[in-house]
Formats: sequence, structure tokens, C-alpha cells
Amino acid sequence: MNLQKLSRLDLNLLVSLQALMEERSVTRAAERLYITQPAMSRVLQRLRDQLDDPLFTRSGNRLIPSPKAEKLAIRLPGMLDNILEMVSDGEFSPAVYEGEIAIGIPEFFAISVISELTSMLNEYAPGVTLSVSGVTDSIEGDLATGALDFAVDIAKSQSEDIKATNLAAGSPSIWMRDSHPLASKKTLTLDEILEYPFIQYYLFITKGVNARTDSRFDRELHKLGRKRKKALVTRQFFTAIETLANSDCLMVAAARYGERPHHDVYPIVQKKYPSDLHHADIISLVLLQHKRTIESPIHRWLADAITYIVTKMHLNWG
Repeated sequence: MNLQKLSRLDLNLLVSLQALMEERSVTRAAERLYITQPAMSRVLQRLRDQLDDPLFTRSGNRLIPSPKAEKLAIRLPGMLDNILEMVSDGEFSPAVYEGEIAIGIPEFFAISVISELTSMLNEYAPGVTLSVSGVTDSIEGDLATGALDFAVDIAKSQSEDIKATNLAAGSPSIWMRDSHPLASKKTLTLDEILEYPFIQYYLFITKGVNARTDSRFDRELHKLGRKRKKALVTRQFFTAIETLANSDCLMVAAARYGERPHHDVYPIVQKKYPSDLHHADIISLVLLQHKRTIESPIHRWLADAITYIVTKMHLNWG
């Protein structure tokens, strides 16, 4: 056996080749392997270089295999099955897992992620049932007891029992309906926005809220000797969005989150924060899980799936 020649061949590339043969699409093959489309394109180029063959030509949106690729396609599935059988010996398969996974996630983020995750589970792990709730006041405790398997929260100091994986980051912006008197302005000043009433939407506070509860925005205004008029204070995302779309109210929220509701249904636009008001440049979201689940195959698979979805959807706030 020519081990030197084999050592120069990345056998992971053969898995990618099989995905390309089955899907006949770089994009769909990338989704199968949880990598980006540009990454899969680079993998295809490496395959072409190592096998000294174009392997595929494009016809519309479909890849057409070359004669060499067709020859490989006859032997490749059996070879990969043999390798899988040799090394799997009871390995985890999401397709046969059955159980419930509980996720605590704020509504503004859930509306962009959970539908995609559900679709992925229906296809690759149909035995998994998602149980989705808002964030709680005791995330660490809920993760430790198993009341939650995962949680999405603002990045902050956590105990050593909690693993945090970065998901998205961004900065605040001013939201308004697209026919708002300020919507045509390229930049906003503090004086201009304070002429209008505000919706105060709380992303992460889980207890009752009222108009006396100050946000970071209010505290920065106080430093300048200013204050705003609060027309509505709520923890309900869609209540806030519906009110925003049908009034002259403004709302401070992170740029880009919740894209679908305000692009597909609600006529909402976002403007940069006034330059004359200080704000935190970056606010980060993380995926949290307890150390007891880190080695669990289903939890590892789901953590990778959630991270992949967020990356694919470019859910950065800025």
C-alpha cells in the first residue's frame, strides 16, 4: 500500500465529494456539512487539485459530474460506509435520537433562529422536540438542573461550570416606522429623537417592568440632564413592533435583530445612534450550556447547528 501517497490525501475531502455528488450543488452540499458556501467552494478546488480533474461542470444551478467523478461515485459510497462501520461502533446519530431539548432564548433572537433550527431538526433529527422559552432570572441554575439545555444571553461573567460560545455582536440603533417624520434623515441628533415618545422594550429583564425602570439609554440621558417620554414599556417583542409600526414612537434596539418581522411584515427602518449620545460600541450574545452536557453527543450536535445557523444568517447586529 502506498502510504506516502495516501498521507498527502485529506480523506475528509472524500466526504465532501460524496456530499457534492449527492446534492449536485455547492450550496446544498455546504449546508449538509455545516460549512459556508465559500468554504465548500475551496474544498471543491482542493479536490480538483488533488485528483487532477475538474470533477464537475456547471449547468444552470446544477453540477454535472465529469467521467472521473462518475467513476468515483460508483465506489465512493461503499468505501465511506466501510470506514464509518469500522469507526462508529455505537457512535451518535442525530437521525435516531429521540428526546426533548429545552432552550431559553429571548424572543427578538428566537424569531430569526428557531424556525431555521426546527427545519434542520425535521430533516436531520426528526426525533428531537424543541421546548423554547424566554430567558429566566436563574439561567445558571436552570442549566445545572436540566430545566434548560441551552440559553442565549448577553455575554457576561459566568461560573466555571458554564460554557459560553459567541453567537452575535452589535451596537444599538433607533427604530421607527418607514413613514416616520425622521425616516428620511440620514443622521439623527439627540434633540430630534427626544421630540418623539419612546417604546421601552426590555430584551432580557424577566420580572415585571414599569416606566420607573431605567435602561442604559435613560442613564446616559440623565448624565446629560435629559429625559425621554415613555409611551409604552413592555417585554413583549411583537407588541413593541406592532405599536412602532403604527405610531410615531421610536425604539432603541440592537441593529438587525429580528430582521424577518420588520422586513417581511412590518415597515420598520433603523437609524444610527445619535453621535452626541454615548453608547456601548459592542453588545455580544452567547450560547450557554452547563459543563454536564458538553460531552453529550446531542448537545454537541445542537450547539454546532445553532452556531452554524447564526453564522449562515449573518445575525450580527451592526
